Amino acid sequence: MDEKYMELALSLAMRANGRTSPNPMVGAVLVRNGEIVGEGWHMRAGTPHAEIHALQAAGELAYGSTLYVTLEPCSHHGRTGPCTEAIIKAGVKKVVIAMVDPNPLVAGNGINKLRRVGVEVVEGVLAKTAARLNEVFLKWITTRMPFTVLKTAMTLDGKIATSSGHSRWITGENARQQVHKLRDQYDAILVGIGTVLADNPALTTRLPSECHHPVRIVVDSLARTPLDSQLVNDGLARTIIAVTKEAPSGRIEALAAKGVEVLVVPEDNAGVDLRHLFQLLGSQEITSILVEGGAMVNASILKAGLADKVCWFIAPKIVGGHAAPGPIGGPGATFLHDAWQVKDMTAEFAGPDLMISGYLRDQEEYHVHRTC
Repeated sequence: MDEKYMELALSLAMRANGRTSPNPMVGAVLVRNGEIVGEGWHMRAGTPHAEIHALQAAGELAYGSTLYVTLEPCSHHGRTGPCTEAIIKAGVKKVVIAMVDPNPLVAGNGINKLRRVGVEVVEGVLAKTAARLNEVFLKWITTRMPFTVLKTAMTLDGKIATSSGHSRWITGENARQQVHKLRDQYDAILVGIGTVLADNPALTTRLPSECHHPVRIVVDSLARTPLDSQLVNDGLARTIIAVTKEAPSGRIEALAAKGVEVLVVPEDNAGVDLRHLFQLLGSQEITSILVEGGAMVNASILKAGLADKVCWFIAPKIVGGHAAPGPIGGPGATFLHDAWQVKDMTAEFAGPDLMISGYLRDQEEYHVHRTC
């Protein structure tokens, strides 16, 4: 029964997918005498947490109930008050938690506070599922670096364009809708200047329902982004252009005058120092990035060890040609044992195209420092 109610809490948390950053997604269910008396989920940062919504829905029926919550209740004052105080005040007798909150401000303190006043606490119910749900938050809160997904679309023979550079469209409408769903989920979308010059993309989200436009980030060491490009002029989303000190000051000033945020970032051998850039973005509470760059940007992200996940769309087409580019540029791996290993892969069809997702690192790398 614990897993049954926790599954419901997890499904409630998912309702706010892409809407809670920089906070985690959290769902809560209150059960009394075998009946659900309250439900809730965290909707946006700065609004009440899932537990508060569930307690308000239950009212007096919360007394003596069991609370199922996907993440440890907070015990500190932030944008909202501590949930542990509300749980104790409502007379909840038992709290079942999927996982400890990795936020150093919580990290076991909420559990300890509940137990000290006699509330029974059970930990670890569907913990792995809860951690995967909040993979973005887990990475960002423990490292202050954005969770990063490499997305690409390629043909069956591994080409992202023809030898002439033609790339629209490799995949079909269903796959492109999946990409817009990804954009709706992540805080930011990143491309290189090559993509901007070749395609003049808007990098916005186009879905039939209400959607979220990600922050648009262009890696552009010399500030070559055209002043008449869509992402500079449409005003639909915040736009950041990362340049180096080699960029002409006149170009920087012209872009800034258009309302674009220009970040002057240290350079490395390939141009913009991506690790430094990602640290800056993480410090601005950009918790996740969807990379839709070309072969060189993808290679640089991989080489810098910044990618956490890949999302590959494979179209049932064969282009051929030695000059047709693949999704990863640069020198690549010299030996097979140096190749990047993808783990926990899943596959599904998006119309005629195949969507494959997988992870480049284990979640265990993001340690939870629990306070005992």
